[in-house]
Amino acid sequence: MEKKICLLPGDGIGPIVTKQAQKVMRAIEERYDHRFNYCVAEIGASAIKKVGDALPEFTIESCLNSDVTFIGAVGDPKYDNDLSKRDTPDRGLLRLRKAMKLQYNIRPVRTFSRLLHISPLKSQYISQVDFSIYRELSSGIYFGNKGRKDSTSAYDDCTYRIPEIEAVAYPAFEAARQQKKPLTLVDRANVLETSRLWREVVQDIAKQYSDVEYNTLFIDHALAELLMNPQQFGIILTTNLFGDLMSDAVGVITGSVRLIPSISLGEDTALFEPIYSAYSREQDLNTVNPIAAILSVAMMMEYFGLPKEARAVRSAVTSVLSRGVGTPDLNLQYAVSTADLGDYIAAYLLEGVVDERAVQRSII
Repeated sequence: MEKKICLLPGDGIGPIVTKQAQKVMRAIEERYDHRFNYCVAEIGASAIKKVGDALPEFTIESCLNSDVTFIGAVGDPKYDNDLSKRDTPDRGLLRLRKAMKLQYNIRPVRTFSRLLHISPLKSQYISQVDFSIYRELSSGIYFGNKGRKDSTSAYDDCTYRIPEIEAVAYPAFEAARQQKKPLTLVDRANVLETSRLWREVVQDIAKQYSDVEYNTLFIDHALAELLMNPQQFGIILTTNLFGDLMSDAVGVITGSVRLIPSISLGEDTALFEPIYSAYSREQDLNTVNPIAAILSVAMMMEYFGLPKEARAVRSAVTSVLSRGVGTPDLNLQYAVSTADLGDYIAAYLLEGVVDERAVQRSII
């Protein structure tokens, strides 16, 4: 198989985790005789610095001319508190989603038995957690009209249309059916008119999936249940804003958002985006956890119709972690650098073993 992949390393930790993901892609190429052609483009704060635009036209063209796009991380703290800046890294990402006509995002949340200890939640409540968040991605409050009426008031419009809801709801129900899992719609239908439309549309779709257990939760209740009893969930279906909030909150369950991959899908393209803040709390960016980026590669292989390769990536990650090897944040027996962890996972893909002597030499 031959595919073209556009890499957008982005900001902060983005380039280093993208490099680890690419190591895994190259190992897949070698082991399974595939060919991936790469292009690299700018996005976010790095793009603003170089060309004065968070999403240059060249980047859009590169993404649209590739089979898939992989993004590392976008953001810069200096933009977070300076609200006067009109072009920010995050807006570049929103513009990219719009340009690629991405309709929804899928974020699978699975716990590793070897890493239950890093979550602040009790192990008995998070073991064997396995659910996915289906988040609408192209509309809602993030894309609505916004502005100031005067110096004392502001507005952000939130609008949804039935086709935008259906575009994510049908795939979510299909996933629930195939995986034999319940589907939960998360909304605020007791307050928001857009949520009432969501509920009407999704209830009608649910009638077509009588074999799927369907229920609803308000967002505040859902967030509480997510942390108190995450094992109850199978497929979570929700809006752009609520999905954004929930996708960050699930980092408490896994112990780190840096263990959670994702895919954003349009009609004929896909963007792979691990959940990362571009700048970590670590002083040394060379110790950040690349697992989410590497697991996003597994989702990419599934998108390409290569389930065997996807399973091999996940098996390599699980096997390396089970041997006590990980970045410092994972609090395992052997703490290694970002680059070394990427090397060990890629090597396991090729050789099926972890070089214990090499691990001993690379302990931080």
